[in-house]
Amino acid sequence: MTWYEALFVLLAGTGAGTINAVVGSGTLLTFPALLAVGIPPVLANVSNSVGLAPGTAAGAIGYRRELAGQRGRMIRLVPASLLGGLVGGVLLLTLPDSAFHAVVPVLILLGCVLVAFQPWLSKWISVPTHTHSGAWWVMPSVFLTGVYGGYFGAAQGVLLMAILGLGLDANLQRMNGLKNVLATVVNTVAAILFIIVADVDWLAAALIAVGSTIGGFLGARYGRRLPPIALRALIVVIGVIAIVTLVF
Repeated sequence: MTWYEALFVLLAGTGAGTINAVVGSGTLLTFPALLAVGIPPVLANVSNSVGLAPGTAAGAIGYRRELAGQRGRMIRLVPASLLGGLVGGVLLLTLPDSAFHAVVPVLILLGCVLVAFQPWLSKWISVPTHTHSGAWWVMPSVFLTGVYGGYFGAAQGVLLMAILGLGLDANLQRMNGLKNVLATVVNTVAAILFIIVADVDWLAAALIAVGSTIGGFLGARYGRRLPPIALRALIVVIGVIAIVTLVF
């Protein structure tokens, strides 16, 4: 990798970390960047997952104020993300790349629609306010999103925000903080699995790790300042970009 290719990957990692902290879908920057510098797809996917894990952790730390009072939710939902991320990582190492290509754009589109119409949909869905875990379907949905996140991860945050927005009784910024924790768990367990059993391009992973960590703190600092309608709009826009990128 030349110095300018390394700089390109570093900047992509910074952008991805920023986007992941605010919305999710940072993979749409880093994965194509790794392909552009000549890294094969599966190796790029694995190295990308390893590199983005510190960035998602930085985003979660940056949103620590919004996590106050959500310990019960995290205790219930983190194991679902952990197991899902592990299953997704195993699927990445065992299934052909074409396995999820038809499903992924549909999932992201569904997530965008749910996020966009969440204020209206919530009025029609009964969410128990007396429990930290919310509606019964939140935990299995978080698990399935973890499977997807461990496998590829583009727009994982969009899907999580849709699930949390409909299934939990909390404001958008608090859900974003919880989303960052769950995404961190998924990315970390997948990264550990890949480090143990798969080949990793350590230079690429290190560049993305440095960039995404910087971006994670930047995204957390400025993302919490977005009003709910602006954050919702940003989630939908990035989700649509993800669909277009993956399809075309």
